[in-house]
Amino acid sequence: MGNVFGRKTQPSRVTERDKAILQLKQQRDKLKQYQKKITFHMEKERLLAKQLLNDGKKEKALVLLKKTRYQDQLLNKAESQISNLEHMVHDIEFMQIEMKVIEGLKVGNDCLKSMQQMMSIEEVERILDETQESIEYQRQIDELLAGSLTQEDEDAVLAELEAITHVNWGDILTKKNPFAPVPADSEPISLVLSCRPAEVGLPPPLIVV
Repeated sequence: MGNVFGRKTQPSRVTERDKAILQLKQQRDKLKQYQKKITFHMEKERLLAKQLLNDGKKEKALVLLKKTRYQDQLLNKAESQISNLEHMVHDIEFMQIEMKVIEGLKVGNDCLKSMQQMMSIEEVERILDETQESIEYQRQIDELLAGSLTQEDEDAVLAELEAITHVNWGDILTKKNPFAPVPADSEPISLVLSCRPAEVGLPPPLIVV
């Protein structure tokens, strides 16, 4: 018995390197999750832009398309950062990683914050609103995005504005939401803007009929 109670506690085998690898993998997985969610969100906003065009609200549709173009840039940035994080995890045993881990996490966090901001349902609601305040907000968003988009981006947005007039609504409206499956016997709706991550405490989905 004395030998049992007299044993020394084994020191933890979890090293700082192990913790660093775990943090990198968690950051990578979060970026991948937001990639999927923001891609679905962009599809819904393009559909909403189509609806706005049909209602004669071309300027609002254009703002939404510029917003999705910017989101597309964030997706590309996230893809690049995911690749960087995976390389860091793979090569972690062969490099001095302390500063690289910090920088990698910082870039990943910045990318996540940008994605969360651009996924905000309030952004879309304020664009759709007809009040004077929302019109001013729409102008500010337009100016902000203009500083983030190149001439090539602007041309692509205008081309997409033209292209979505030929989108098949039936195919898109019947497409299942991978994050919130709709029962087969549920009533159809015109549009559901969802895919907001529950972990950030965002409001419930906006339904536009």
